[in-house]
Amino acid sequence: MATSLTTRRHPDLEPLAISPAGFEAPPAPGAKIRMGSPEHKRLLSRMMLDSHDAYRPALIHWPVLEPETRDRIVSLPIWDIAVQTEGRASMNVKTFNEQIDDPLLHEAIGMNAYEERRHKIVLADMVQAYGIELEPEPAYVRPRDPEFAFMRTGYSECIDSFFGFGLFKLAKDTGFFPDELIDTFEPVMREEGRHILFFVNWVAWWRATMPWWRRPYFEAKVLLVWAFLIGERISLAKGMGKDNTKAQENNFTLNGSKELGVEVSFPELAAICLAENDRRLAPYDPRLIRPKFVPAMMRLALKFAGKPKSAGAAA
Repeated sequence: MATSLTTRRHPDLEPLAISPAGFEAPPAPGAKIRMGSPEHKRLLSRMMLDSHDAYRPALIHWPVLEPETRDRIVSLPIWDIAVQTEGRASMNVKTFNEQIDDPLLHEAIGMNAYEERRHKIVLADMVQAYGIELEPEPAYVRPRDPEFAFMRTGYSECIDSFFGFGLFKLAKDTGFFPDELIDTFEPVMREEGRHILFFVNWVAWWRATMPWWRRPYFEAKVLLVWAFLIGERISLAKGMGKDNTKAQENNFTLNGSKELGVEVSFPELAAICLAENDRRLAPYDPRLIRPKFVPAMMRLALKFAGKPKSAGAAA
């Protein structure tokens, strides 16, 4: 008997079709999962598909802000790079998914690409609603190496989401963002957590299942991606580049607390980010591995930076 596709239609996005493979049952709760097993693949894929929030950007009601609040938000030097980052992420994930043959993984990575595209639409709608002027967007070029581009997007989100969780918490606790705007962006923050959780589990699954002869090439790609991302952020932290304004935009995840009008030390900010990272990933199946590198580096840095104040006191 033929099974029809289930399509979630959206006025601002291409239709999202879920094939019969996308309804494959997840592993039984509590059952042991071996990394790289078929059960691991089903678990990480079902997490992405089952936790999808079908909100529609076209129906978001952007709250009317007080002039002072609006001016603060408009002045943040992040909107150009935020829109462009989501545009590139959407292209990278979508292009990579075109070469995925496994039906269930294809559905899950397709959901990832759909949500990246939706993030861009949410940001573009907000920019328009509040009259934020952006530079013309560049053309989003299909990557020559889709796997490398997918990994660059995934590892970059692991870094940016870690700091983004903490800065979003600061923006909420300090009142920089009004409650209405916090509620509007909360689904986007949840999705970022899901994306990095899916990505690190995909890496673990692919490492365990790829042909042995492909492993050295893959590990070289991983090292190259991290070298690129770390070098990029070191350069931005030093304010390098001819366009210092653009450097400040890209460096927001490192200096964001100052932009939010609150002075917190590095240990305080790191503690907030660690707590928020743990909180946002806690609701998902504990059998899925969590991103480790950035949290481990922050915990190591805290050992040398001294004991921070509590997250609540810092905020």
